[in-house]
Amino acid sequence: MKIRRVSTETYPKVLGLLKQSFVRSNYEVNLVEKLHKNQCEMEEWVCLHINKVIGYIAFTKAYKNGEVCGLHMAPVAVKPEYQNQGIGAELIRFALRQEKIKNSTLFVLGNPEFYMKFGFTPCQNPVCPFTKNNKHFLGLRNSASEHFTVGYEKEFGLQEFDKKRK
Repeated sequence: MKIRRVSTETYPKVLGLLKQSFVRSNYEVNLVEKLHKNQCEMEEWVCLHINKVIGYIAFTKAYKNGEVCGLHMAPVAVKPEYQNQGIGAELIRFALRQEKIKNSTLFVLGNPEFYMKFGFTPCQNPVCPFTKNNKHFLGLRNSASEHFTVGYEKEFGLQEFDKKRK
């Protein structure tokens, strides 16, 4: 198993992995396609096994009033037949050691029980616009004490999400 940065060679395989990993929704594959198309700054890696992409992790900027305040970890995906074998955990541990990641405030929207294993804690602040009561929103190295709604890159489609909630 090797972990490498996403390349032009592995990028199409990442999209295939996301389609396989998130079968009920095209959101994640569309998100990554938009982020790449719009050349958004991202930190992203793949896990390779016998030259096959079996895992993926990405980070994008988090915002407070238009200023960068950290990074969002999303999406994290593992090919279904390789899930529950520690690959996602290894990708996260690897990413948390990388220079641009290891000193940044990080946010993730997901299963608290899983992400707390890596030091993430539930967020009181900031507020995540994608979940009610921040129930599944966690942070790492998060020292925010004032109330604000964390911002995402426009490719996350927050505007469309807001329209669906109303």
